[in-house]
Parts: sequence; C-alpha cells; structure tokens
Amino acid sequence: MLGALKELMRPPAGMVADFSAPIGAPSLAPAHGVSWRVFANPVTVFIGGTAAVLMELAEPSVRAGVWGNSSFRHDPLGRLRRTGFAAMMTVYGPRRDAERMIARVVAMHEGVHGTTPDGLPYRANDPQLLNWVQATAIFGFTEAYAAYASAFNPAEKSAAFAEGLPAAKLYGAVDAPGSWEAWERLLAATAPTLEGSDVLAEFLDIMADEAVLPVSVRWLQRLLVRAAVEIVPEPVRSLPQLRERGLRTSERLQVRAIALAAKLLRFSRLPPAQAAKRMRPSYRLRSPT
Repeated sequence: MLGALKELMRPPAGMVADFSAPIGAPSLAPAHGVSWRVFANPVTVFIGGTAAVLMELAEPSVRAGVWGNSSFRHDPLGRLRRTGFAAMMTVYGPRRDAERMIARVVAMHEGVHGTTPDGLPYRANDPQLLNWVQATAIFGFTEAYAAYASAFNPAEKSAAFAEGLPAAKLYGAVDAPGSWEAWERLLAATAPTLEGSDVLAEFLDIMADEAVLPVSVRWLQRLLVRAAVEIVPEPVRSLPQLRERGLRTSERLQVRAIALAAKLLRFSRLPPAQAAKRMRPSYRLRSPT
C-alpha cells in the first residue's frame, strides 16, 4: 500500500538525481529542520500537495496559469511525479543542484502568461502570484503532517515557512511569508479573491479517479484526496466544489494510522534517506517525532 505512494517520490524518467552526493553538501532547507521531517512522509506529502493545489486553483490568476498551461489533464501521474521531484530537490537536494533546477523552472515559466476568463492579465512569474503559490505549498505540506502524522507547535509551523524562504526567493516569491503569522496575514488578504470554479471539481475528480495509484489501492487514493479537502482553510474549505468531500470521523482515524505507519518505515532509496547519507556524520535519519 505505502509502496505505491513512495513511487510518487522517486525522480521521474529523465530527471534522475543523486541525493547522496557530494558528501556534506548542504541543501536549501536545513538538515535538522522541520522540512526534512515533513517531506519524508509519503502519505502526508500526497495529502499536502493536493491541498496546496486546491488553494492555488481557488485563486483566479493562478488557476488560469496552472490549468491553462499544464499537462495535468492528460498526464496527471507524470505531472505529480515531476512536481514531487521538484519538492524533493528543493528540500533535500544539494544546494547547487536545487538552484539549477529552480532556474530552469523560472525560465520555463517566463513564457507563461495570458488573460483570465474575466479579462485580468497574468504572468506565471508575477511575484504576487508566486508568493501565494509558495505559501500554499508550505501550508499544505506542513498542515498535512501536523494533522495526520505528528502535531506541530506554533514555533515549528513558523520554522517550516522560514526554512522555505531561500527557495521561495530563488523562484521569485520575494515576499513569501516567513512565519505562521505572516501566512495568516497573506491568507486574510487573499481571501476576498478566492472563488470556486468547475476547475476545482475537475481537479478533485481527476485526483480521485485517475490511475495515480494502482487499482488495488485506489480506495487509498480517494481517502487521501478527502483528507486534503479536510485541511484546507476557509474560505476555500466552504467553496461549493469542496462541500461534503472531506473526511468522516472514522476516516480521520484511518488516515492518521496510515500516516503514522509511514513514519516508521525506511525508504532507503528515496531522497530523504539519500540526503541523510550525504549529510553524515552531521545528520542521522531517525524516526520523526
């Protein structure tokens, strides 16, 4: 079951990387930080990534840029694996390799621009939109881990945002929130612009029904999508497309049990373990608390 999820954390074809070398090379995120714990759990990574996309798609300009220029509709698994690889490289990869990857993404996004259905111009590298994208990603992954794997105190939640700032600035999100309090201010300021759409419903249907995971564990895929809906904040949580698509009480307990089981496993060939090997003896991979 968890083996199917861990495949989403492997580098996709054509994007192979060695997270174990060079020995001692630091990553953008600190080896002893909150982010290294958060991204080591494939269950909460899946949930958090889904929650982040839901929040992105609720913002009209981001939605137009993401959905109008994305391969998600015809290749959801490929898009998920490429996005997952980017997250792994940003958190665990040697800084030099992460910087190169981010530079390629920024250059690719430079040509992404257009107009929303309401006539509002947008461009993918707009710092204001990037601030929202970066912030929702940090929120989604951190909140998923805190909700289903291990609770975080306020200082740890703030640390997750602070640890993401080096990567955020490289992407062009120069005013991305660096603390939980700053995230809450950005959410409050952005809330009036957030809205429902058919795209949200389409995204949820794809995530629930497409072959992201094997048929034998498709029930798990649908359960984790509902777990993502459960953690998105207001006003997104109350949008018509998300209503009644969260978890029942018994399902919350089930998701927590699966996420806790994932914490106990060692995925030696995946980026978290490879990066821990690279950082030895200064870092020892251990069961996250």
